[in-house]
Amino acid sequence: MLWHELTIHTTEEAVEAISNFLHEAGAGGVSIEESGNLNKKRESPYGEWYDQPLNDIPEGRAEIKGYFSEDVDIESVLEEVRNRTTELATFDIDTGSPTFASRLVDEEEWATAWKAYYKPLKVSDKLTIKPLWEEYEAAEGEHVIELDPGMAFGTGTHPTTALCLRALESIVQGGEEVIDVGTGSGILAIGAIKLGAQRVMALDLDPVAVRSARENVTLNGLDEQILVKESDLLSVLTPNEEGQSAPINVELPVQIVVANILAEVILLFTHDVYAALRPGGLYLASGIYKDKEQAVRDGLTAAGLTIRDVHREEEWLAFIAEKVV
Repeated sequence: MLWHELTIHTTEEAVEAISNFLHEAGAGGVSIEESGNLNKKRESPYGEWYDQPLNDIPEGRAEIKGYFSEDVDIESVLEEVRNRTTELATFDIDTGSPTFASRLVDEEEWATAWKAYYKPLKVSDKLTIKPLWEEYEAAEGEHVIELDPGMAFGTGTHPTTALCLRALESIVQGGEEVIDVGTGSGILAIGAIKLGAQRVMALDLDPVAVRSARENVTLNGLDEQILVKESDLLSVLTPNEEGQSAPINVELPVQIVVANILAEVILLFTHDVYAALRPGGLYLASGIYKDKEQAVRDGLTAAGLTIRDVHREEEWLAFIAEKVV
């Protein structure tokens, strides 16, 4: 079978947004490669990021590839993705004059290459992400997240996901109820349970992500502890016209809310997060590029949250904020 390979050269800052555009356009898979040249800092306590080979992608740039079935009108997809990428400027996201190209490739060519690139990843002292098709023997005290990311964002290889998992490890004490907003592949929800959380409600507006997350939850044997819903946070918090609330698996308010999404989206529901947290509860907000740090800091503070910690990796950061009262 042949597939259309749509390649976009852009900035690392725009990777998450454009990847989501490809998913929403119906991509059967998305791969991301960032700069791996000699000038790039290559130090990490876990080594997960720097097993990648050197490449000629300039510093701060990235190459995103989306794969679409042969019968798709690739020109229409290309126009849609290009237009949505152009609109990112209105959110103050630098796309760096992106370029777009497409070609036909054999399914085996891209699927095999992608799987060969995605290996088990130790992202923290306690968590390792293992793709479904790889063999891996866990060490004592090591928790393995089985993952088949499919078409949803969140493999652990992007700095924001690995960063968020490490930050999550620092705040889960055991027995918490958690809400994961924008769950993608479900990786953070699964990670939270592996770290000791009692239950997680995982939310996403993308039906493709919801389907992928449910499959990964089942793959890890966590259907009894994780509920995946096609919803946003506000809809969960707000009763319908009959005064009835949607069925959920956690008791509101919860101890932890986590969101690994774009800074611009994080700023849209900070007050909803405040309402969803019990006093002393923590909000882990990740997916924030360095130039959005102050805006997100101001937004969290304006919602009544107190910044307790900031975790950083490369150009990205994650806030841990507390609902004090």
